[in-house]
Amino acid sequence: MEQTWRQAKAAFAAIAIPPLAWLLLFFIVPMTVIWAYSFGENTGPTTIDFTGTFANYMRAVEPLYLEIFGKSLVVAGLTTVLCLIVGFPVALAIAFASPRMKSWLLLLIMLPFWTNLLIRTYALIAVLREQGYVNFTLEWLWNNASGLMTFVGLQPLGEYEPLTLLYNNSAVIIGLVYVHLPFMVLPLYSALDRMDRSLMEASLDLGAGHMRTILLVVVPLAAPGIASGVLITFIPALGAYLTPDLLGGTDSQMIANVIERQFKRANDWPFGAALSFLLMYLTFAAIAMQALVQRRSERRR
Repeated sequence: MEQTWRQAKAAFAAIAIPPLAWLLLFFIVPMTVIWAYSFGENTGPTTIDFTGTFANYMRAVEPLYLEIFGKSLVVAGLTTVLCLIVGFPVALAIAFASPRMKSWLLLLIMLPFWTNLLIRTYALIAVLREQGYVNFTLEWLWNNASGLMTFVGLQPLGEYEPLTLLYNNSAVIIGLVYVHLPFMVLPLYSALDRMDRSLMEASLDLGAGHMRTILLVVVPLAAPGIASGVLITFIPALGAYLTPDLLGGTDSQMIANVIERQFKRANDWPFGAALSFLLMYLTFAAIAMQALVQRRSERRR
């Protein structure tokens, strides 16, 4: 006779209590302390009084910080869109690959997770810097084209000027796409792999082309994977700190970099906590919107 967890409360408690205690001690309690800091004031170099003030939140919604929040939202949104554009064909190719090739392709997608983010970011710097691989390749092509023009009697192109690919907003977006692309590909692949392929075959048999079938059949069927990929790509990109710090310039800082400065350099923990929780509220809003959209799509079905 089968027993439910209600009938085996002791066994269920033995399994559930340790992870719940870990979650309480090392996540909920620290987050509660930081949340309390957001309503406090600095009264000394290392002391904070919990006064219940909303001054930190009022300061956080000043135009300067709202502009940084807005810029972070734009950068994270653009990163998510680019990851979706690049990741959807990749996920589609993996879903339709042979079983053996599918395993190797999934391994390649997950391979970046085996390397530290800091190392990957420095590797990207080596690619994008003025003496990096991108400029080296472009310079080689430029010089060869110039030599060919000289050979045929045309005016050569002149000296190659290296492109400035680092320490700007473009470098930040490239770095964020590079880091977060696997987070988009994996849920897309999961949704596409479970798709009923007979619907695609029916669409093609009825005269729809491949592109129309992808847009009108595959994309709607992959909507849950798209929603999940957008969510788990947008949220980490919104709170990204390391990539903007290493690849961006003075005007490329995102809200996470401002929060870091408040906790470390400015030693203003209450204001940093307020900024952190505003970022968390935006995250909760994004999750709620994704759940609302998913619920409405399920009702329409």
